Amino acid sequence: MDTDHSLSEATLAARVALSGVERAPGAAKQDAILNASGIRREFGGIIAVDVKHVEIQRGSITALIGPNGAGKTTLFNLLTGFDKPNTGSWTFNEKSMENVAPHKTASLGMVRTFQLTKSLTKLSVIENMRLGATDQKGEKWWNGLFGRVWKAQEASITERAEELLNRFKLGHMRDEYAGALSGGQRKLLEMARALMTNPTLVMLDEPMAGVNPALKQSLNEHIRGLRDQGMTVLFVEHDMDMVHDVSDWVIVMAEGRIIAEGTPDDISKNPAVIDAYLGTHQGQSLLEDE
Repeated sequence: MDTDHSLSEATLAARVALSGVERAPGAAKQDAILNASGIRREFGGIIAVDVKHVEIQRGSITALIGPNGAGKTTLFNLLTGFDKPNTGSWTFNEKSMENVAPHKTASLGMVRTFQLTKSLTKLSVIENMRLGATDQKGEKWWNGLFGRVWKAQEASITERAEELLNRFKLGHMRDEYAGALSGGQRKLLEMARALMTNPTLVMLDEPMAGVNPALKQSLNEHIRGLRDQGMTVLFVEHDMDMVHDVSDWVIVMAEGRIIAEGTPDDISKNPAVIDAYLGTHQGQSLLEDE
C-alpha cells in the first residue's frame, strides 16, 4: 500500500472502513456498492467463474488478482452486462443488474475499461471523448433537425472532455486521430472517456498492460485520484508492485473461485495465494517473489 504518510482523507476513510472486515472469501463490507452472489459461468464443460459471494466496498480501491485463466475478466464481463452468467444475481447501489444492457450499466454509474483498448482509431481524440457522454439529445434523429436543442449540450460535453484531456495530459493530442496515440496514451484516453459518464464505480481491466514504465506512475496517480474524488475503483492487474502500491483491498481468484481477500500485506503472505501463483509457498512473500 502507499508508503506516503500524508495519505488523503479518502484513502484513510477507505482503510478505516475495511479495517474490521474479515480476511476471508466473500467477506461482508461496511458499505458495499457492488454485491454479487452465486455467479457461475460455464463454457461447455469448463467452469470459468464460480463465485459464491463477493462485495466491493464503496469509496475504496480494490484489486482483483489471480493467475492467468483465473476468470477475472470473465467476471468483469458478467458484472457489466457484456456476458450473461448461467446462474447468479448481483446488485449495484442496491439495484438488480440482471438483464441490464452494457450501455444502461454505464448510464447507471458503473463503467469499465478493457484490457485491449477500444478507442475508435479513425476519430479524433476529442471525438472519442464526446462519444463517452450519456443521454445526448442529438442521438435522437428528430432532435438532430433542430440545432438549438443539442448545440448547448454539445458545448458543455466538449468543455468537460477538454478538462479531462488536460487532467490526463492529453490536451495536446486533442485533434489527433486516436490511432496516433501510443499504447499508454490509449489507456489514458479510455480512462478519461470512462469518466465522461460521471461514474460512481470505475472498473479497469489490466490498466498497466502494454504501458511503458514512464507512464505507470502517472496511471497510479490517476487511479488514486478517482478514489479521492469519491469514486470506487475495482481493477484487474498482474503487476503486484502496482497492486501493493495503490489498492486498499485485494480479492484473489483462482480457477474461477475467490480464494482469499485482505489488504495487500495480508495477501502477499497468504499461503493459499502463493500456492495459486507459484504451486508452493515455502514461506516466502508473493511480492518478494515477483
